[in-house]
Amino acid sequence: MSQRIGKTHWKRFAIGAVPTVAATAAVAVSMAQGALAASFSISGSAFQVSAGKLSGTGFGNYATVDVAKNGKHVPVSVSSIKNAKVTDMCQSVPVDIPVLGTYTMSLKAGGSGTPVKAKDLYIDMTDLQAKRGTFNNVDIGVATGSMTKGQVNPKDHVDPNGYAQQADAVEIIDAHQTVWATTAGTFELAGLHMDIAAGRHDCF
Repeated sequence: MSQRIGKTHWKRFAIGAVPTVAATAAVAVSMAQGALAASFSISGSAFQVSAGKLSGTGFGNYATVDVAKNGKHVPVSVSSIKNAKVTDMCQSVPVDIPVLGTYTMSLKAGGSGTPVKAKDLYIDMTDLQAKRGTFNNVDIGVATGSMTKGQVNPKDHVDPNGYAQQADAVEIIDAHQTVWATTAGTFELAGLHMDIAAGRHDCF
């Protein structure tokens, strides 16, 4: 079964049912070195991620809680994807620098014809909007512990009887989301460009 979901119906499907590729500069460097930790405290600051197109296989979606270094608890919708490709990826996060004011840390990749590739990708997010989403052989309402198409991040503590969604494959067009954390087994960023610039330079 294939299910297509537009911007309006998307919110009915799930708060964050669309996976997309995202990472902070620190995560990208850690994965490049093969030293990404299995568990970490989130920074407490959300960041924006946009993608022109994402396609992938082995999709899952479930809820959990991330914990910031300062003890803040953030309920998130986790989207997992076993193998992902994304074009025109953009990530932005504003940071306040003493004396200098607000700057924006940006990461862009996958815009030169070669898509970003990721394996065992997990995106912890709180909001998603997309122009279109297509799911192949989707299961809605499966128990978290019974997922066979998608998977749960080993760092997450979830109820095996909790609510989850999964699909054999997914394609997302024009995705905009608010993300709190991202992890992946491998993350290959073609055409990578990271920078920091004065002022706000949001992805969307």
